[in-house]
Amino acid sequence: MTPITHLAALLLLLPAVFGQDDGDHWLQWRGPDGTGMAHGTAPASWSSAEDVRWAVDVPGRGCATPIVVGDRIFVTTAVALDATPEPGERGEFHGGGGPQPEHSFELYCLDRNTGATLWKRVATTAVPREGFHRQYGSHASASPVSDGTRVWVSFVEEGVYCYDLAGELLWSTQLGVPVTMRRQFGGGTAPVLAGDALILLCDQEGDSFLAVLDAATGEERWRAARDEPSTWATPLVTEVDGRTQVVCSGTTRVRGYDLASGDVVWECGGLGLNVIPNPLRVGDAVLAMSGYREANLLAIALGKEGDLTGTDAVLWQSAKGTSYTPSPVLRGTEYYCLTDRGFLSAFDAATGEPFYLEERLPRGLLYKASPVGAGDALLLLAETGEVALIRMGRGFEVLAELPSLAVSEDEMFLASPVVVEGALILRSTDRLLCIGPDEK
Repeated sequence: MTPITHLAALLLLLPAVFGQDDGDHWLQWRGPDGTGMAHGTAPASWSSAEDVRWAVDVPGRGCATPIVVGDRIFVTTAVALDATPEPGERGEFHGGGGPQPEHSFELYCLDRNTGATLWKRVATTAVPREGFHRQYGSHASASPVSDGTRVWVSFVEEGVYCYDLAGELLWSTQLGVPVTMRRQFGGGTAPVLAGDALILLCDQEGDSFLAVLDAATGEERWRAARDEPSTWATPLVTEVDGRTQVVCSGTTRVRGYDLASGDVVWECGGLGLNVIPNPLRVGDAVLAMSGYREANLLAIALGKEGDLTGTDAVLWQSAKGTSYTPSPVLRGTEYYCLTDRGFLSAFDAATGEPFYLEERLPRGLLYKASPVGAGDALLLLAETGEVALIRMGRGFEVLAELPSLAVSEDEMFLASPVVVEGALILRSTDRLLCIGPDEK
């Protein structure tokens, strides 16, 4: 397949934007192209809360990155409905941290220009059986996805929901199996849209699976069992030799599935435990990464079939510079990896050559949000709300260190930044903020 043909095939898989420029949208959690790169630039400086265009409270607790459809922002949250019950009455937080109250699982639609709530929908109310990481998790950790006219939301065991932009519920469905994540860390894998297919990955401590639903009706087309423990990496959808594949990173294997049938086309071992970063495509290869135990970064050639473990299909690999929680950013063949403890690495994705490895970021901050590229700057959002701007390219250079906009010591920034039409949208555990150009 020629590069031009390959690009055309990829464009067919992207959500429709119905005549609006991609810069007007952020339809999935890793941006317009799924690479972490924005279409356009972001604000390069601010000094205080006076530079915030608007800020609004979001009830409950959520860690999911918002999405943007034109002038509308969609964000999920989970709201505790009553006081914490006595021990033994309801589900436990991870590590046996205590029982959980009933929660309201909600989707908000906000005006991008003002932050005003246009509508709110309660998808369901339930007592969660699964917990979440008390410091870094929530019951609403998976980003929505949109095609420009509809929005799909996954609350894992609490169901999958499809709404139109006016908030009408079009359909809902349940996964049909109990979900138990490692140490009750909770789910967070975002649904993926590919044409008329909605892709849901559920790797857990029980019956792991990859499922494809009809995006218009919610009817299940197929479900493939997976021999995988808990992972949180959102799948990659890409076309290989005229065949659409769903690439899923996993501890046991990275696998490429045929989107039409659910058959495994290829698989490759080599990653470690707790796989979180998204796989990405570079040319005719997939880059898959893990950063916890037995950390590794693999470049796996596409176009082959069967078990590729230990073969020449593994084009290169690196045990250094890999990310645990944040997903990478890809600009051309520049591949950027951020560690939770604030070290940044950059690779030539085509060759594996490191431009630099594990450069320490300023101020010794911690990071859970995935970085975002905008223009020539890489935006790195720390847990406490500070932002470092790094020049993208072969050399490591700090462009700016921007102050936190947090209003309390308890406010944390775990969701990834969103860049739309020159504005920067940040979601904390408590609020949604917009920094950037005034309303047109």
